[in-house]
Formats: sequence, C-alpha cells, structure tokens
Amino acid sequence: MDRASVFPLFLIVLHFIATANALYGPTSPVVQLTESNFKTKVLNSKGIVLVEFFAPWCGHCQALTPIWEKAATILKGVATVAALDADAHKSLAQEYGIRGFPTIKVFAPGKPPVDYQGAREAKPIAEYALQQIKALLKERIHGKATGGSSESSEPSASVELNSRNFDENVLKSKDLWIVEFFAPWCGHCKKLAPEWKKAAKNLQGKVKLGHVDCDAEKSLMSRYNVQGFPTILVFGADKESPVPYEGARTASAIESFGLQQLETNVAPPEVIELTSPDVMEEKCNSAAICFVSFLPDILDSKAEGRNKYLEMLLAVAEKFKRNPYSFVWVGAGKQPDLEKHVGVGGYGYPAMVALNVKKGVYAPLKSAFQRQPIIDFVKEAGLGGKGNLPLAATPSIVKNEPWDGKDGEIIEEDEFSLEELMGDDTPNKDEL
Repeated sequence: MDRASVFPLFLIVLHFIATANALYGPTSPVVQLTESNFKTKVLNSKGIVLVEFFAPWCGHCQALTPIWEKAATILKGVATVAALDADAHKSLAQEYGIRGFPTIKVFAPGKPPVDYQGAREAKPIAEYALQQIKALLKERIHGKATGGSSESSEPSASVELNSRNFDENVLKSKDLWIVEFFAPWCGHCKKLAPEWKKAAKNLQGKVKLGHVDCDAEKSLMSRYNVQGFPTILVFGADKESPVPYEGARTASAIESFGLQQLETNVAPPEVIELTSPDVMEEKCNSAAICFVSFLPDILDSKAEGRNKYLEMLLAVAEKFKRNPYSFVWVGAGKQPDLEKHVGVGGYGYPAMVALNVKKGVYAPLKSAFQRQPIIDFVKEAGLGGKGNLPLAATPSIVKNEPWDGKDGEIIEEDEFSLEELMGDDTPNKDEL
C-alpha cells in the first residue's frame, strides 16, 4: 500500500476516534451531563428533562446523535434535552439501571423517571415531550405539589437531616429517632409525606422524626445501605444498629410504633464511678441534673455493703431512665475538692447531692440514704428543687483508679522495737 492510500485511511481512523470519544461537541444544543451537574440540570429542574444515556463506542448512539440534536433544537426553551456518557459516569448509569445503549429517560419534577419507548425520530420525541409538559401544567393548574417528602405548605416537625448534622442530631442523641430516607421523585414518598408530617407533629416531644433526601445525600444513603424509597430506619438505644420499620405507612401506625418503641429502645440505666475529669464532663457537665452519691470507705462498708448501695442506686436510675439525668458515685475522700464544694465529708457518708453544673447550683439529700427518700429527692430536684445552694466554683476532679470490686485491705505498719526507735540513746541494763 502506498503513502497516498494510507493517508485517507489515517483520516478515517482519526475521525472514528474523535467520534468515539465525544458524540456531542461544545456547540451542540444538547446539554452534556456529568455527575457534578446532574442534580442541578436534571433533578432540581422545574421542567421536563429528556436524558439520553449513551456510550461513545455504540453505533446506535452515533446514529441517534443528529436526531437528538435536532430534537434539542426544536424543544429549546420548552424542555431540556440532555445526554450522559455512561462510560465516563458509570455510577449514575448503574443508579438508573441502564443496561443498554442508547437509553432515553424522561424526568418530570417530583416523579420517578420514565423510559421513552417511541420512535427514534425528532418529531415523535418532541411530541412525547409536549405530552409530558401538558401533564405537568395540568398538575400545577390543579395545585398539586411537585416536591419530595419534606415539602409542605407549613413547617413540619420532621427534622431535615444531612451529612453535616446527622451524627450530632441522631447518633449522639439519647432520643429515639425514626428516619425516612426518600427521593424527591419517588411516588411512594410523596404519598407518605402528609402521613409522615402528621406523625411527626403528634409525636413531638416524645419521639424524634427526621428525613434524608437521598438524591442530595448519597453518602448517608450508602452508609445505611438504602436500596429503595422510602426506607424508614429506627435509631433506638443502639444507634450503631438501626432497624427497619416495616409497618403500615400511615400516621396512626407510625405513632403507635413510635410510642411502643419508647418502652423497648431506652438505654439501660447506669451508675458510674466518678474516677476522672472525663467522667465528670460526660456524665455531669452535660446532664440536666447529675446525682452524685458519696459512699462510705470500702474499709467501712466492705464490698458487700458497697454493692448493696450500688444496687439501690441502680434501681433508682432505672425508675428515671427516661429523664435527662445521670447518676454517679464516688468513694469517701476520693474527690476532696468536690466534697468541699458541696459540703460533704467527715463522718457524713453515705450522702447524695443533686448537681446542676450548667446553672452552678447543688442541693443536698437531707433525708435518709434509702430507696424511697432518694426517689422523692430526685422527683423534687426534677421539679426545680428546694433549697438550692450556689456552687462557688467548678470543683477540681482528680483521676483515681476505679474500684476493683474487692474488700479493702488494711495496710499494716511495721513494728518497731524500743531500741530501734531510740537508737544509741536507749540505755542498757548496765547503765540503769
């Protein structure tokens, strides 16, 4: 083959490579989509959007290109005609279940996308788009909403959750959360919306309801393996292992379920030993009221006596486990600065104080250190208490080794003879 024959072949190869790499040039009337602009151009669009999912190497896609551009020109200003390279953006293609090329999907606000099954000619494509536009206008004339689960004419008690506030609001909370993961175009989500809003309002102050827009928050969608819409997860005492809600999608069913879960998804009560500043920060500084018990020295009560005190305190904590209180204990003399600030010490063990660090006040238990008087004391403190005393300053908490659960050991001192104590000054028999 001579050079003259090779050159035209070379041009044909170059043309094929250029065509394979990009079906639509920068001057094309077709909007070119990417993962970064798909939400803005398609999902957040207020009008009809036709999207071609193509592969650059696909012969049928190459044949469709001039037809698609003609349709884009006809529909300019009326509907958006766009294209997505499914080879370059595989995750989006997988998300919309693309298995062949070209695939044409039509997106209308607030609805799931539908496949275009008509003829691959500019006129029928434009006519189909016109039908979709008429349907959208008819809905708007009749006042139908076109948003997702969280849209409404008045504020919803359901909390809008995203990747920035999810951990703080849900995972770090002691509250029971029921969270809906939805997509704005999902029909089932739109049907659930008024029921969800009603349930959130009726459960306000008892159970927290929230919602996550999975089109905007794909990281949260992936984190909780959401594969369909709507998905409702319940974040109870074990926030790391949410369970799915599989009941009826009505307000009454969601409310009944939420109230039932309040009985079973409350964290077990705790009575923690105050052994460090970290414990003080976690259990007392952030609690509405921190009830601190000062127990007798282990040498006085022994392990058996201390355990009885702890069992009693745990029973009290169980009774108030739904309240924003914390219960901690400390052995006599282990936190001297705290004892000094709340007037505990000497022979006054066991003792208890209700401590409100945020307000800088405390109140001592003035009755017997027994179950019922302590319960009455906790109730009174929760109602505002009586005889609150100012906390002059924030007590200094020292780090101690936690109790090992054993009886205390008496440290025996070494015996000294008179001769060892007096040394050479001790007279011997001959000197007496």
